Amino acid sequence: MRPRTVSPEQPANLNSNLVGDVIASGSDTVTVVSPRTGEPHHELPRSSADDVRDAVARARLAQAAWARAGFGHRRRVLLRAHDLLLERADQLLDLIQTESGKTRGQALEEVYQAASVTRYNALQASRALRGRRVRSGLPLLVSTRVKYRPKGVAGVITPWNYALSLAAMDVVPALAAGCAVVQKADDQGALSILALRRAFIDAGVPEALWAVASGEASVVGEALTDEADYICFTGSTATGRRIAEKAGRRLIGASLELGGKNPMIVLDDVDAERAAADAVYACFAAMGQLCVSIERIYVHARIAGPFTKALVDRLSAARLGAALDYTSDFGSLASAAQLERVRAHLDDAVAKGATVLVGGQPRPDIGPWAFSPTVLTGVTPDMRVYSEETFGAIASLYLVHSDEEAVLAANASEYGLNAAVLARSPARARRIADALAAGSVNIGEGYRGSFSSVAAPMGGIKASGLGRRNGPEGLRRFVDPVTVSRATGLIRLPGTGAEFEALARPFLLLARVLKAIRRA
Repeated sequence: MRPRTVSPEQPANLNSNLVGDVIASGSDTVTVVSPRTGEPHHELPRSSADDVRDAVARARLAQAAWARAGFGHRRRVLLRAHDLLLERADQLLDLIQTESGKTRGQALEEVYQAASVTRYNALQASRALRGRRVRSGLPLLVSTRVKYRPKGVAGVITPWNYALSLAAMDVVPALAAGCAVVQKADDQGALSILALRRAFIDAGVPEALWAVASGEASVVGEALTDEADYICFTGSTATGRRIAEKAGRRLIGASLELGGKNPMIVLDDVDAERAAADAVYACFAAMGQLCVSIERIYVHARIAGPFTKALVDRLSAARLGAALDYTSDFGSLASAAQLERVRAHLDDAVAKGATVLVGGQPRPDIGPWAFSPTVLTGVTPDMRVYSEETFGAIASLYLVHSDEEAVLAANASEYGLNAAVLARSPARARRIADALAAGSVNIGEGYRGSFSSVAAPMGGIKASGLGRRNGPEGLRRFVDPVTVSRATGLIRLPGTGAEFEALARPFLLLARVLKAIRRA
């Protein structure tokens, strides 16, 4: 992909073609503003609850044929979609940057992730979900198999911050498993999602099989959670709890990736310059508007001086910008609401005694919601930034004096999504990683190792969520296992008291023999 210098606005016909794919029966629209300019960018149709219900009904019909088509057909379609994503990479990168304000390099992470997720699920779905024979409790008398049945229609609710890649991580395994999808897209990321969907439709996914709705959570989100057979949600812990409650009342499954206050531990054997570079990216990729980005840095006191200097120097020299090319290190916050949240956390911390080591200022010369990456020290438990997720542009630095102190501090959070360890010694890093309470732990960098490992499960513990995306676990959430057992007829199973009496001793002997030969 070549560097580009183009107009900050997308061609009108491109936006019109994409927004026309939103399911909406009425004429209501909302104006979506680009964080690169602060100016209106496009009008997005609004879906109604009836639109969602109709889409789910159409998706159910399409899903039956899609499931019957089999793994081979689905694999071919998804691999064609993979190739189209790569062919359309420049368009996708432009859309991601225009909607989110992130740099081109961080937009590239999204395109690469979406392609990786598509390739993995296309190639691995049949292996993960193919029926298999299992050991019977009555060998020779009963034969047992497990097969997997698609759940039906998956409801997918995705946020604005990583619209393309997070959509792919939920939608693609659902399609690979034989499900249909009705998705609620956040306004700020809808174009990226619609462009992703268009690649899959052009590759052969039936249009009704993947529908995209846009609208208020209280309307579209509620209707979707009322109708879908399974729910995927990425967003705040507070909203996730409400969705989990509704899913529980309906007795349907849900996978929820929620908030995080992710820690990084910097040990005293690191190279300070390299560790600072790793920490900067881990904290401020997408300006910290990433569920797995680092917000708490625990640095060993013996390395704190050189590490802090290197951290401040690197951030002071970082290039902020909004160009649709690779000239910027950091971009912009995504909205006025995000800027307000960051400023509220910063003002609260400073008013209560925290010190700004670097950053702390808006950058209107870059964009209306641009803000310089900020590192605080002297943060105390009475400050909001201490335990609340900021989700943007602020990280806090703390000193620790031992590995044990670092682990205790890192684990002292209601969240448990991601964690990171920077160390020269692999054995020492692994010991600490094993002690951290998080769904993923990265050694040697902040989040990209686990985030990009699409064959491995990704998700949180504690208040950071339920369930896992990616890997076989990410596929199996969209299916119900069905056990099919067949009596072989070799010996008729007992049904009367006399028959049980005749077979009692052989059955008890069989149990002892199975234990002796280590058969489960």
